Amino acid sequence: MCEYCGCQSLTAIDELTREHDTVVNMIGDVRAARRDGDTARMAGTARRIAEVLAPHTRVEEHGLFPAMKEEFPDHIAALEDEHRYIEGVLGEAADTVPADPSWPDRLQEALEVLRDHILKEQDGVFPAALATLDTEDWEAVGAVRAQVGTRLSAADA
Repeated sequence: MCEYCGCQSLTAIDELTREHDTVVNMIGDVRAARRDGDTARMAGTARRIAEVLAPHTRVEEHGLFPAMKEEFPDHIAALEDEHRYIEGVLGEAADTVPADPSWPDRLQEALEVLRDHILKEQDGVFPAALATLDTEDWEAVGAVRAQVGTRLSAADA
């Protein structure tokens, strides 16, 4: 992942990046489960991804993105649309293994979108945030994080 601009030196961006890294690893777990034909394992991993993304997305959408919407409205709107799409497909596995035989393919497609989405954030949004947000904006991001927490374990930190 990106390490060239120094944005990860900020706690808020470092936390978001660690969540991204965890999700990328879980995407690999989904791919392995799919290769094995294990839809139940795919669904379980989809639930774990959704758990990590729930507070992560709140930090972005209620802390980081509002400070960037004025300068980058179309880009932020597109990222939020991707959040909804990814949440929708992951949410199909919230309570059980989806019965829809197309779900494994749709999950794989959503996770490809998620992987590209992560790159857009880390290579675009995070460096732009470093350059454009002020202290008050970063405090707002931190306040959202304090409210929602994280789903990373101490081992992930």
